[in-house]
Amino acid sequence: MPEDIIAPPTPLESAEELPASTPPQPRAGLLRWIAGGLRASALLDPRVDARPAPWQLLLLVLLPELAWTGLARLEIDGPARLYATVNLNTLWSLGVLAWLGWFALSGRAGNNGLARWFVLATWAMLPANLALSLLALGYTRGWLPATLAGSPGYWIAFGLGCAWIVLALARFTAREAGARWRLAIFVPAFTAMLALTFWQSLYTQERVWQADASASSEPERPRMRLTQELFEEQQALWDHTVETLAAGTPGQANVYGLVFAPYASEDVFLRESRMVAALLEERFDAKGRVIHLMNHATTAETLPWATPLNLERAIAALAERMDRENDVLVVYLTSHGARDHKLAAAHWPLSVPWLTPEELREALDKAGIRHRVVAVSACYSGGWIEPLANDDTLVMTAADATHTSYGCGRLSELTFFGRAMFNEELRKTRSFEAAFAAAVPLIRQREIDAGKDDGFSNPQISMGEKIRPVLDQLARRLDAAGK
Repeated sequence: MPEDIIAPPTPLESAEELPASTPPQPRAGLLRWIAGGLRASALLDPRVDARPAPWQLLLLVLLPELAWTGLARLEIDGPARLYATVNLNTLWSLGVLAWLGWFALSGRAGNNGLARWFVLATWAMLPANLALSLLALGYTRGWLPATLAGSPGYWIAFGLGCAWIVLALARFTAREAGARWRLAIFVPAFTAMLALTFWQSLYTQERVWQADASASSEPERPRMRLTQELFEEQQALWDHTVETLAAGTPGQANVYGLVFAPYASEDVFLRESRMVAALLEERFDAKGRVIHLMNHATTAETLPWATPLNLERAIAALAERMDRENDVLVVYLTSHGARDHKLAAAHWPLSVPWLTPEELREALDKAGIRHRVVAVSACYSGGWIEPLANDDTLVMTAADATHTSYGCGRLSELTFFGRAMFNEELRKTRSFEAAFAAAVPLIRQREIDAGKDDGFSNPQISMGEKIRPVLDQLARRLDAAGK
């Protein structure tokens, strides 16, 4: 054989030079994948070393989403419509979860490892997510005892459920992570993503299931549409409200009013705030001197929005028009109240911060208004007394700091406090103190008749010594004028 001719390699030599083929990864059935994810939720080894088929990946990720959609249907009693596109608002979390998994596994697992991790992680979170969904469902439907719903125990249980999700996923990911420093970044990043997801769920009023108004005799609730024209109308409306404030009569204590109803989702606050504004004008000679701030779809073009910023501006505008040393400002707040004593606000799609008693006190002090009457119709509103009370202030609340008030549901015409105090007793007398004393036993009896089972709301009053003679003189003058 000539030297310049190379002999063909033997079959053995060819096999050694060619790269070895990757052996196919084993497959696992759906039940094995689910069982593995549930084992991971219990902080155990999933015992699944396989690659999901594309159809398995899709199905195993979608099944929990379908379960949440089914549970959400139970939040509505009666006919409901499915708005599937609302689910798109939260699907971003799946993309972020997949990226976080890729980051944690980078350097150790390829695409097949990521697909395995994603499926098992989805089912590792399911038991705790299910428990949280049932807890929220019980709260929404009123199945929880009144003493538990929204209580510290409720939020402790909610926090434990969230901690369970983080711990289960961190434990499972620690077995798969390519480097410890990646896991150290993964855990806080996943926790932040989880918190943002729950925040979006709690504070977004759009729901995947909504009551079917077409199947009910009740008209469909109106919705506010945020447009440039509406913003411009609100500005013009605000300017008109301030410019047309009437001046009081010199030489006497005049009443000015500020009515604030920031919760748009309950019509009872619309009715109550209108009633109080009209009462101040009719019974306390405050016609043209009452600013009514309201959040409701039907009043977006007729009343300024009830926001903390507008509240501060309204107080400043009233202070500019009134005699700050001698006139009296009556402030009426009506909404839901929280255990931390914040006043709830909602006007979707507008974002409205909740109001605190400290913010109201700061605005009143800054404006220099001396004589103040503040009434707060909300749960746990007794927590407003200490921040607001002084010698020149009368504060009345619908409840003490640890109890709920009653009558703020969608079927209520007025709250129990607003009805008894303002719509009934203040139509018999112009003394706030006497009206309050007469209203309390009425409220107690009505709460008993309604079956309130978490204790008497226990309305509170704090009368400053320096404002008492001012209000007594005001009541006598108005009574004489009325006769």
